[in-house]
This record gives sequence, structure tokens and C-alpha cells, in this order.
Amino acid sequence: MEARAPSGEIGRARPDARTRRFLAGCGRFTGDTRPVGALHACFLRSPHANARILKIDAQAARRAPGVEAVFLSDDLARACKSWRTVSTAFPGLVSPTQRPLAQDRVAFQGEPVALVVAESRALAEDAAELIEVEYEPLPAMADYRRGLEEDAPLAHPETGSNRAWSLDVATGDVEAAFAQAACVVEDEIVFSRHTGVPLEPRTILASFDPSAQRLEARISHQMPHQMQAHLADLLDLPMSRVRVVAADVGGGFGVKMHVYPEEIAVCAATRLLGRSVLFVADRVESMLSDVHAREHVVRARMAVSDEGRITAFDIDDLHGIGAYSVYPRSSTMETVMAIRAMGAPYRFEAYRARANVVFQNKAMTGQYRSVGHPIAATVTERLVDRAARALGVDPLAFRRANYVRPQDMPLVNPAGLRLLDLSHEACLDRMMALLDYEALRGEIEEGRASGRIIGLGFAAFVEMTASGTEVYGQAGVPVAAVDTVTLALEPDGSLKAAASVAEIGQGIGQGIAQILAEGVGVPVESVEVALGDTASAPHGGGAWSSRGAAIGGEAAWGAARKLRGAILEVAAALTQEAADALDIVAGGVVDASGRERMTLRALAETVHFRGHELPEGVQAQLAVAHSYRRERDAAIPTNGIQASLVEIDGDTGIIRCRKHWVVEDCGRVVNPLLVDGQIRGGVVQGLGAALFEECRYDGAGEFLSASLADYLLPMAFETPDIEIAHVETPYSGSVIGAKGAGECGTCAAAAAFLNAVNDAIAPQGASISATPVTPERVLRALGRINGEGAP
Repeated sequence: MEARAPSGEIGRARPDARTRRFLAGCGRFTGDTRPVGALHACFLRSPHANARILKIDAQAARRAPGVEAVFLSDDLARACKSWRTVSTAFPGLVSPTQRPLAQDRVAFQGEPVALVVAESRALAEDAAELIEVEYEPLPAMADYRRGLEEDAPLAHPETGSNRAWSLDVATGDVEAAFAQAACVVEDEIVFSRHTGVPLEPRTILASFDPSAQRLEARISHQMPHQMQAHLADLLDLPMSRVRVVAADVGGGFGVKMHVYPEEIAVCAATRLLGRSVLFVADRVESMLSDVHAREHVVRARMAVSDEGRITAFDIDDLHGIGAYSVYPRSSTMETVMAIRAMGAPYRFEAYRARANVVFQNKAMTGQYRSVGHPIAATVTERLVDRAARALGVDPLAFRRANYVRPQDMPLVNPAGLRLLDLSHEACLDRMMALLDYEALRGEIEEGRASGRIIGLGFAAFVEMTASGTEVYGQAGVPVAAVDTVTLALEPDGSLKAAASVAEIGQGIGQGIAQILAEGVGVPVESVEVALGDTASAPHGGGAWSSRGAAIGGEAAWGAARKLRGAILEVAAALTQEAADALDIVAGGVVDASGRERMTLRALAETVHFRGHELPEGVQAQLAVAHSYRRERDAAIPTNGIQASLVEIDGDTGIIRCRKHWVVEDCGRVVNPLLVDGQIRGGVVQGLGAALFEECRYDGAGEFLSASLADYLLPMAFETPDIEIAHVETPYSGSVIGAKGAGECGTCAAAAAFLNAVNDAIAPQGASISATPVTPERVLRALGRINGEGAP
């Protein structure tokens, strides 16, 4: 493997070059593009969670002012196919067929039933209100905890069961471990359903050229090449005739990595009409139909030996995924990651897990930031804290005694994770120093003595990042796990690159530029990186699984070194020096003494404009490409520990998070400023899930959180100071050594917060094992209000 000298741009904190443009209000998002003559789309959505469609009368809507067309399911079937999620990684997966518009039956409130295309959004909405739909309501399957009962309503009557999939994992002698345990702790933890709420809603502008049979889709999406492939497939077009552009994207968080019915419907409509069609989801539509996530109830046990060592975990997970298994990845991936990541920071010998995935008449669930890991971290860390309290030992000392240690790795743990290059003990040492742990514990005890309800909670974590081809490719799911960067030296000496990774606000374009700059030896200001357009970017994975630096960065490094070598070969021919006696520094070719022999501009001008000056036989290659596929590991594990300090008002139940700390090891940090920004954003999302966020439905499947007045997000006032530190253990399977960093903040924030709340209320003999931790739950747990205790 090539050695990389420490350096220059990799590791330097720089603001994203795009920041000034956004701050000046010059961002250009999909909805900002309005071609002359473009039509606007509006969807009529089902008011019922489960119902048969008996009749649709759209005649009045078709006659309404400004209406170009009204489409029903049969109309769009002339231009596109239906789809169904299939994956050999999930044997026995049940997955009902999906269509752009519901046909014969609706399966969740908000499912699209009709599409109105008009001269403006307002006219389209007015016309949609004129469509008359006759429904026969059916019993709704809303409570997933009842999903497998014999008398439960069926989310899809044709399936005969609400079970979508099940998983069983067993390693070692679990029964013996629990029989011999000196201490057994258990809990049942309920996780609320929530969603990503990106600032920019899902948006698509589709255009079709009938003469060339070409489709162009400008879309707010994380994976432009994936969408290119699926649009080509579902609309029966060659991929070469489908262009997808995802330029400025206002956040994704996993919400924008799926195929949605609305996007396919808009593309089918533009094909049938031959005119551009724009759809911008409003916030209510987003809340109703964006993928949700993390509706689980987990019953868990952990066995501990008389020496204080964790010996076994026993897990039972029930996961509600909504009406369909999201396309193309399936909604079951969250279950898999939750089950596989249980207990990951610790050594143990036996593991048993059972998971059942059930359909509901609710919006689909899917991959959302830190897929499955917050479930695993919360369950694991609640059990660890319970064990430490039962044994009367310090919670950090208990963690340290059970951590996976450097000498234990690489290893495949009983849950099936391959672990390597982790630094739990070093992260813990750094955390204790950040906190001034003993002094902080003393302050907490003083506060408690004066009647304050204060708690400090911790959560260690392992997150699997930068997934390789093993995750989806071997399952027959066409999701790219290989990334490519093309790079060229322009005549003025600047570098022009295109990368297959996607920019959704995380700053990966800046990171790629810094890697390229260091790899070639030029100022970062001379590097331009293009992302998000399938017409110019090479095929690749886009933005998912925190892959930008770990996979896209390796592709960039390979391209940079190829171009550097090509430049030095030309320079050697021009200077009559040996190539290995030359170097590129600050955009110029220098010799062994450091004397500049020529600028890159002079070299590039010679190659591009005066090739006759090159020695005979020299064919300069100043445009290169490099693809990177990780060969050794299915995913790269990262690790760290988070801590949360909370104070509770015993009269109101309101919790204030006073401070939150993160120590994270994401390998080589390419840009600390941008990485820390990702971690802070992830922590806020994790705390939002723990404190506020919940997609609430009633027993009939009616959605109760369709606006930001009902679906609560943390605001600046509720956001604590977040202090971040790093331990850098480079990933041993790559040159740069970067690991994924974009999701670790979300991974364990809720777990640390929930442990802090329980640390605060434990002196009152109370505990809480459900999120969000609302004031009502707190007051019930403390016995301050009447009624059933908090779960």
C-alpha cells in the first residue's frame, strides 16, 4: 500500500468553499429552477390509512382552469412500471407491489391517489379538491405491537400476515451464560417513530424530449446515479438517455436516498405530456410521506459474570416498518443493523437475537442517519448502566473492564461484526480528561444534596460506516458501492475534477478538493470539483453510509497520484531530469534542491497547445480516472463515547441538557472543521429523537404530527454546548486511513441522554425506558402525577 506523507491539506480545517455562496442567498436548489412553460404537480392523497378505492371521478378537475392533465394509476401505467423490493440478503422478505399512484386500495394516510398537473401549484391544488373518490374504509393496522396477533387487522390483506420478515441470530451457549451469571439485567425499551426533516423538501423537476427520447430529472436526492438507473428501468429507457442532476441539495439524512412514488409519477407525467413538470413537497406532504424510522420495542437481557465481565446478550426486537418495504434497499436494513451492532463496544461470548418486522398502515420507514445504530447503542448502554448500578461499580470503570481492546482485534464478534482499528480505551481517557470526571461527579453530588435533580450519562458506540459491495451488491440490489474520481490538468494549471460522491450539505466537495490538492501538490484554491450530475460525474454511490472521505476520498487520492505521476513524466521529458528527482510543490515542478523548474501552467500550455515541443514518443496523459473498491472489509467500524449532563425540573418535568461531549475516532480527519460540524448536527438530531421528535398516529392510523407545530424539533434554546475531541486511529485498509464521520453524532446521543436522565432520577427510585423523554413521562416516573407509570 502506498505510504502518504503527512501534510498539507489533509487534516487542515477549512470552511466549505460553497459557504459564502449560500450565505449570500445564491444557492440554487431544485425548486429554484423554473423553465419557461413548466407545469406544476399536486397530488391528491388518501385521507384513510387502509381503504378500498371504489370509484374516482376526476372530470371536474380536468375541466378546472389552468389544468393540463389529471392522471390516475391506469394513466401512468402507460409510461412506467410498478416495482417491488427484492433482496436475497433477506430470505423470505414479503414486499407488496408499489405504483406511482394507488390502484384499487390505499395502505396509509397520505398515499398518492391522483396527480394533477396545472399552470401553477395553486391551480393544481384547487383542481385536486374537485376530484371525488369513493372509499370503503378497512380496519387499520396501526399498533405494531399487535401486528403478529391472530386477530390483528392486516395491513395488506393479500399477504395473509403482517410479518414482513424475521431474523434469528445465535452464537455460543446463551442459556448457560445466563444460568451461570452472577448478575442479570434486563429492560424493555420503546423507541418512537421519527423522521429526518431536511430543510429542503423532496423536489423534482422533470423534462422529456420526445424527439430524442431523453429524460432529464433535476432532483433533491442523495444518489443521482441510483436514480438514473431506477428511472431508466421503471420508464423503460436506456440509462444513456436519462440525466439526473442533484446540484444544491438542502439536506438528506437518508430521507432522500430512496425511490418515492411521487418522483416516478412526475417523470411519467412529463413523458406523457412532453412538458416540464415541477413537484415541490410542502411540509405536510413531507411529514406524511417521507420515510420515517426507528419504531421499535426491544426486550433485552445481559449476563455478567462474578468477575464483572459481560458474557451474553439476549435480544428480542419488534420493528414496525409501515405500509411497504422501501425501494430499493428495503426497510429491514434498520433491523439488521440494530441486531448486528448490539454490544459492539464490548467483549462477550454468547449472543441470541430474534427480530420480527411487521407491516403497518403508516408511512414507510427506511434508512435514516446512523441506520439502526441508535437502537443498538441505547439498548446496550442502558443494560451496561443497569449492570454497573447493580454491581455498585463506576459506570466508566465497568465499561473499561469490558471494552474490546486493541490486542483483541481484528475479531468477528458473536453478533457478526468484524471489528478492527478501534480505540475505546483511548477515547474513554480523553473523555474523562474533557469532563474532569471526578470533579464533575463531585459537583453533581453537591447539587443533589441541595435538592437538584442532576444526572450524567455515557454511551460508548461502534458504528459501521462506508459500506462496501457486500452489503447490497451480493444481495442483487443495484446500489453502487464503488466510487470514481476523474481529474484533469487544465491549460491554466488548475485542476478540474468530477466525483461520483454527492454533496448534500456535508461538505464532501471541499474534502475531495483538499485530498486532490495534497495528492498532486497544488493549492486547494486551484482545484474545482463537480458533483451530482450524471452527465459529467462518473458512476458511483452518491451520499450514504458516511462514505465520502473513506471511499470517495480514496478514489480522489488515487486519481491525484496518477495525475501527479503523469505530470512528472512530462516534466522529466522537458527538463531532461529523472522523474523521481522532481516534485510538485505549490503548483510548480521543483527539482531536488527545491528550485522551481516550471509552473504547472507552463507545462499544461506546452501539452495542450504546443505538443510539437515534446520529445518524440512522449504522449502526455493529463486527464486520469481512478475507481476505488474496498477489498477487505464489508464496512469500516468507527468508535467513540458520548456524555450528556442534564438537569430536571421536578415540578414541570422539563429536562435541560446542560452540556454534551463527544470523543470520536473516525480515523484520519480530512477537515476537522467540517467533521465537527457533522458531529454537532448529528448530536442535535439524536437529542431531538430523545427529547421531542415523534411521528404520532392514532389507533385508526391517522397521522397526528403533520406540521412542525406538532412534530417538535430542537431549536437553538434547547441545544446544549457540544464539545468535541478526536482520537485518530487510521483505518488500516486504505491509504488515507479515513473512516466514516457523518453519522456518529446521531449514533449515541440519545443513549447518553437517556442514561443521564436515568442517572438523575435513580436516587428517587425511578427509571424511564422510552423515547421521547417527555415531561409527562418524567413526572409519571417521579410519581408527581397520577396514572400509569412511564414505560
